[in-house]
Amino acid sequence: MRITSLLSASALALASVTAAQAQDSSDPIVIPTHNWSSQIVMSHVVGQIFESMGNSVEYVSTDSQAVYESVRLGDVTLELEVWEGAFGPAFEAAMEKGGLHDVGDHNAVTREDWWYPMWTKEACPGLPSWEALNECAALFATPETGDKGRFLGGPVDWLKHDQERVDALGMDFVVVNAGSASALWAEVGSAERDRRPVVIFNWTPNFVEALYPGEFVEFPEYVDGCKDDPAVGPNPEMTYDCGNPANGYLKKAAWDGMEEKWPAAYATLKNISFTNPQIAEMAKLVDIDELEPEDAAAEWLEQNEAIWKPWVDGGA
Repeated sequence: MRITSLLSASALALASVTAAQAQDSSDPIVIPTHNWSSQIVMSHVVGQIFESMGNSVEYVSTDSQAVYESVRLGDVTLELEVWEGAFGPAFEAAMEKGGLHDVGDHNAVTREDWWYPMWTKEACPGLPSWEALNECAALFATPETGDKGRFLGGPVDWLKHDQERVDALGMDFVVVNAGSASALWAEVGSAERDRRPVVIFNWTPNFVEALYPGEFVEFPEYVDGCKDDPAVGPNPEMTYDCGNPANGYLKKAAWDGMEEKWPAAYATLKNISFTNPQIAEMAKLVDIDELEPEDAAAEWLEQNEAIWKPWVDGGA
């Protein structure tokens, strides 16, 4: 009886220690936000999920390329949208240094590239071929670009290497970078009024595809090496002579110390996996419905309890 009591007491003590070890730190989980709507809303969605579990959360505006170094060093805790086309190289370089790791893919499949609304194809019927686009370059000319076409790219810090592609493929286009994602949508809205041909940087998942049917330009197919080895791709002397991955990943990344410091939140993070329609809906709540990101997140969570509560329960 005495031995049994001692064993029971030891088991209870061990359980208490284990429970204490599994308890999340009271320090805030630092979540970075960037300059596109889906990432900002997703960050607040996940942050509010963590808060519902009793965690403290802090949001920090962070450069979308430099964030991987910040995660690696533990200055921020995680990254929720690692797009293969835009951020794969920065993410993989940071992993090689050590300090952060891959926490798994979302169900969403991504694509990021040159895109046009369908009325543009009426003026340039050879689309989506990039060669046909180049033959129609004069249709996209502006006073700013002279006799060359204008391609409206994303903000400079997205590092899409559009100018390198134009040079490598000998395209008659000038790359002009938009100051924000909203400037891209404003350009499409303006062009729609008079059915003006326009080509911009776009991505999926994104609410825009529901508003403006369109297509991605088909460049030479992306293959490993075409962005860093001149021998790979149609131009043997230059890199970036290819499109972006047509079925890119969307990953989550975390600081290596997150699992030990916030074990419950980390377990939930592993379970989180958004789909293309879910991410598009998050962006729509801000870009179309004009909600503030934190309000958009709260609305999404209220409407989608059946999706996110199992992530928490499965991570407990």
